[in-house]
Order: sequence, then C-alpha cells, then structure tokens
Amino acid sequence: MIPLSLEAVAAAVGGRLYDVPDPSVLMSAPAVVDSRAVGPGGLFAALPGEHADGHAFAANAVKAGAVAVLAIRPVGVPAVVVDDVLDALAALARTVLAAVPEATVIGLTGSAGKTSTKDLLAQVLPEIGPTIATVKSFNGEIGMPLTVTHLDRSVRYVVLEMGARGIGHIAHLTRIAPPAVGLVLNVGTAHVGEFGGREQIAQAKGELVEALPEDGLAVLNADDPLVAAMAPRTRARVLTFGVGNDADVRALDVAVDTSGRPSFTLAADGARARVDLSLHGVHHVSNALAAAAVAIGLGVGVEKTAGALSRAVLVASGRMEVTDRPDGVRIINDAFNANPDSMKAAFTALAAMATDGRRTVAILGEMKELGADGTEEHRGVGRLVAAAGIDVLIAVGADDARTLATAAHADNPRLTVAHADDRDRALTLAHDLIRPGDIVLVKGSHSVELEHTAQRLAAEARFPGGGGA
Repeated sequence: MIPLSLEAVAAAVGGRLYDVPDPSVLMSAPAVVDSRAVGPGGLFAALPGEHADGHAFAANAVKAGAVAVLAIRPVGVPAVVVDDVLDALAALARTVLAAVPEATVIGLTGSAGKTSTKDLLAQVLPEIGPTIATVKSFNGEIGMPLTVTHLDRSVRYVVLEMGARGIGHIAHLTRIAPPAVGLVLNVGTAHVGEFGGREQIAQAKGELVEALPEDGLAVLNADDPLVAAMAPRTRARVLTFGVGNDADVRALDVAVDTSGRPSFTLAADGARARVDLSLHGVHHVSNALAAAAVAIGLGVGVEKTAGALSRAVLVASGRMEVTDRPDGVRIINDAFNANPDSMKAAFTALAAMATDGRRTVAILGEMKELGADGTEEHRGVGRLVAAAGIDVLIAVGADDARTLATAAHADNPRLTVAHADDRDRALTLAHDLIRPGDIVLVKGSHSVELEHTAQRLAAEARFPGGGGA
C-alpha cells in the first residue's frame, strides 16, 4: 500500500474530513468494505448493503485499526465524507495507480475462467517483476478499486479481473484502471439473461480492447469467433492464443491424465516447451494459454512461461478443487458458479477421471441469470448429463433443477436421479447415494450454496450409508 495522509485521501476523493484530530495521519493499509477485514492503518468504506448499512459498523472498524471511514455523513469517528462512497473508491484507486506510473495494468475479462486465469498470471508474471492481482474474484466496481489499493511502489504488474453485467460496465472499469494489456478469454452464456444474448456479451467484453492505447497489447482467443472478431476494435497490437493452427500462442499434443490434469506443448515465437498443469480439467489448457500469451507478449520467454505454469497451483476454492478422501471417494468442488458452458467443461473433466470404471455422481444446482432461455438451458444440461454417462444425479433447486433432472432421466432411464430443494437436503441424499470409490462433482450457481455441501463432503471420512465401509 502506498501511504497517503488523510488530508491527501480527502483531496483525491473530493471529500471533507470530520472528527480527524490529525489530518497528517497515514492510511497505510488497503481499503476494505467489510469492517471485520480491516487492518491497522486501513480505510473502511461504508457502503450501503442489501441487508445492512456499512455506516453502522464505522466505530467497529476504527476500533479494529482503521484510520478513518469513507462515508456519506459524519459517523462520530474519523471520517472522509463524500457524496458517493463508490465514486470515491474509484477516485482513490486512480490516485494510487497514478503514483506508480511504472506499473503495467493487465485487464482480463470473459464469460468463464477469469479467476483461474488471473491466478495463473499472478504466478507467471513474477518471472519479470513484482505482481499483484484481483483479490478472490472481486472484479466489479467495488472489488476492483479495493484491489488497486494494495499497490505499492515495488509493483510492476497489476492483474485485474473485469466483470460486467451489461453494456458500459467494463468501459467504466477501464476508466478507473486504464489497462495497457487487455485479455479476452471467451464469450459464453454466463449472465446471458442480463445481457440479452451472446452478441451483446461480446459487445460488452470488447470494451476492454477498445480502451487499450496504441502501444498496448490485446490478447484474444483465436478459438472463439466472437472474441477473434474483436481485433478490429482495438488500436493495440493483437496476439492470439488457441489450439488452432492460426493462433500465435498454441497448445500442441494436449493430453489429460486419469486425475483430469492436462498437459501440452506450449508453442510460440518458434520455440516449444512442455507444460504439465496441476489443475484439473482440460478447459484449463485455454486458461493456461491465455496466461502464457500475456506473459510472452510482455517478454517472458517460452521456457520460463512453461515452467511457471507447470509450478502453478490452485488458488481459488470452489473451482475444480479436488479432494481424495480416505474411503476412496473423490470430491470435485466446482461449486463457485455455473453456466451451461462451464457445466459441459466440468462433465468432460469428470469423464477424464472415470476412465478406470469408477462410478460418477453429479450434484448439480440451478444455473441463475440465464433469462428467458433458462428452462431450455437446464433441459440441455440434463441431456449433457445423460450423454456423459454419469451414474447418479442429484439436482438441487426449484423448477429448473427438476427440468434438468427430468431431461437427464428421459435420455438415460438407467440414470439414478434424485431431487433436493436445498444444499442440506442434497447432503442427506449424497450420504444415501454415494459409495466408496465414487467420483463426485458438485457444481451450481453461487446462490444455491453448494460449495458448503462440497466442503462438507470433502471433510467426511466415509458415509454412514450407501454401502460405505
């Protein structure tokens, strides 16, 4: 964190100091919006929440070490009072970035894989300089500025996820943190209900490359036609990645082992190097290629890039997080979120792990934010379950979960199907249906809360029922 006096913070955000005995006191730790996460010297941003107003926690935040509260009104403790806390956070982020002109901002977006790719980049770019990256998956107008406040003068690369719920959102984020590098992973079906269609999603995602300067770098997925078509929308140099022959950064000889871990030969600039990923799922090949293309575009050699990717580990929970239990049950926690594209990728990973004849179980929650096509998309995923040869399905949620289950059973009557209204009932059914040695995929939209179910299953040594030993 770059230390800023409260007087300087107020000037940066257009605020006024209240109840501040000494304006020279330094903000020396990052900003937070959760009073429980504040550190000594930090700034607590009091945002109005869905269930609570952050201003009510101002005193607790200062007691925990915050030097002040960013607020829209005086709160009885040291505060920087502004008209709009969210706008003030954006202004603070711009001020912090401006203080480190040597730092290169890398923005990345896509319908799937943002967080996994961000985590890979955060483990590759230190080959050429100190790097910070988006905290968890905080990729919106709140989380992205908070990440920027972690910046210090030693940092040379800032990797920022940029999410969107509609047209103009990414453009707004690029005004807060202007990128020199823009990476677009894919255009899928996530949040299609909010956008209205894949073409609208592509329009929104392409705002990232439109924001790049002429001397910047746009990294585009050559395997996704909607992403590849973004090349004319940028003034920057374009570098492509993919498994196709026309990509600048390619994956050759892709293979997947019985644990679902992919390997490939990284090819770029006339050089080749072996990559053996510790992550599970062949879809991570595309994420690794994306990270490789950014790194190579910034000057990391192919050999160094491949080595860093091979050493990279899973960082974020709930994304193809694999736990092998003592009773032989393998739990795949991919429950952070879900959409039709990521469901298909998860089924592919599940099949790769079941080549030795082990039974497969899918605990699948509803997919949210699919709009008018939601019912048909759930029906399609049900058909994918049947086609994947999954042995047991537990569908979790309301009507769309039942639609998914009905479609799966219609296409594969031998499939064992059960329905659960919520995560707790899903756990009970799992105890009844899972046997030692099974491979269990747990996946659903975040609001279905199946990550809790997956964590409970991963922590258990054996089942009391279902034939457990």
